[in-house]
Formats: sequence, structure tokens, C-alpha cells
Amino acid sequence: RATPGSNHARPVPGEAVVAVIPAPDSATVPAKGPAPRRARRLPPAPLLNLLALVLGLGVWWVLAATGLVDVPGPWPVARRAGEMIADGSLLTDTLASLRRVLIGFVLGVVLAVPVGFLMGWYPPVRALLEPYVQFFRAVPPLAIIPLAIVLLGIGETPKVFVIFLASFLATVVAALQGVTATDRTLINAARVLGAPDRVIFLKVVIPASTPFLLVGARIGLGSSWATLVAAELIAADKGLGYEMTHAQTYYDLPTIFVGLLTIGVVGLVMDRLLLRAERHLTSWQERR
Repeated sequence: RATPGSNHARPVPGEAVVAVIPAPDSATVPAKGPAPRRARRLPPAPLLNLLALVLGLGVWWVLAATGLVDVPGPWPVARRAGEMIADGSLLTDTLASLRRVLIGFVLGVVLAVPVGFLMGWYPPVRALLEPYVQFFRAVPPLAIIPLAIVLLGIGETPKVFVIFLASFLATVVAALQGVTATDRTLINAARVLGAPDRVIFLKVVIPASTPFLLVGARIGLGSSWATLVAAELIAADKGLGYEMTHAQTYYDLPTIFVGLLTIGVVGLVMDRLLLRAERHLTSWQERR
């Protein structure tokens, strides 16, 4: 109960006290926005890879079972692969092909890296060599195989040479592109700080070119396997391509499929190894 001259009401004994809470200002209350959407979690990559494998085998089995395509089913191919593993022929042919690919691929990359760097860093060198590089890139390796056999004989040299050429051409273009795509701002900043060309090349250009180099190496690896099979189809006494050619004569489709699958599996494993090396060497690069 209020008294004269008083701003507050005094409670009277026996009366209920009611507290009046002022309504909050609408400006001070944060407005409720829409609830944040939860990020959709995608299945892990290994699970998706396994799913793709199962789907591929299923499609293969359906095509073979229905007769839509005249191909052997997964079981006859697996049985033939077991026979080739048991007699050692699959291992012998795989090692022969793998050795040719590794020699030609490594030689091609080792030579392509310095040549591509020189072409990218020195415009006169680029003007001299780039026409030849582009010329041989337009010529399929299969067209060079007969000439290589005539000039180099029918041994291992022509096979390794065409693989080397395929690997070299893919990697040298990537190295050239890596040097020319290096940010000029980084190069100019290093020069302003007094860095000589050697330091700029080692500390700026090579790290910036590494992603291009590794992508080129992966492309060159695929080209090496394709070229190897073509070379072994023409002139070889062992290897996966030779085994497939021999099986073609007798219409041995399971053996042909075993060769195809072996090439694909070995090539996939080598590509994954290069991909892991790329992620390790370019860990500074942003990825999705």
C-alpha cells in the first residue's frame, strides 16, 4: 500500500504480493533463425569403392548370363586365373610386362623433368624443342612400333623405347606447364628480396610445379601400359600382351579377360601409389 511521498508500495500483512516483470525489449531479444542444416555425411571412399566393384561384377554377370554380350562370366575367368597362377604363367607374364613398363616409365620421367624445366624457364629452349614435342605427341606410339623394330631389332629395346617415348611426352608437357604456370608475383617477390635465379628455381618454381609433374607422371603411366600392350601384341615372346595375342588365336576369351584384368589391377595399384606420393609431396595444397 502506497503512502504519501513514497514511490514504492509497502506490502500489507495478509495481502498477496504480485511481482510485475517488465516485458523485454524486442530489440534486445535475438530473433530465432532457421535451424542450421546438418552436413550430410557421405559414405567413406573405401565403402564406395567396394560398392563399385560389386556393381561392376553384377553387371558383368548379368551380361554374360543373359547372352547380351558374348563374354565369359566372372566364374570362368576366375577359374582360368587360378590355373594360370598355379602353373606360374600369369606371374611370369606379369613380371615381364611390369619390368618393361618400369624401365621405360622411369627413364621417360627422369629425362622429361629437366627437359620440361629448361623449356619452361628459357624461352629459346622452348622455341627449339616444343615443335618436336608436339609433333611426336600427335604420332600414336603404335605407329612408331614398326619403325622401332626395324631400327632397334626385335628384342627388349624397341618395347622399352616406345614406352619411354609415351612416358616422356606426357611428363615433359606437364613439367613445361608447371613452370609457365608459376605465379609471377612469387618470382618477382623473391627477386626483390635478392634471391638469385638458382634459389628462385629451387625454392619457388620446383615446389609450384610439383603438382603438375605428378599429374603428368600419372598420365604417362597409363600411356606406358597402353603402349606396352600394343608393343607386346606385335613382337614379344612373353608378357601379358603376348599371352592375350596367343589366346586370341584360339578364341580363348577367359585368358584374354585374365590379361585385361591383370593389367588393370597392376596399373591401378601403381596409380594409387603415385597418388599417395602426390598427396605427401603436395600436402600444402588445398584439396576437396
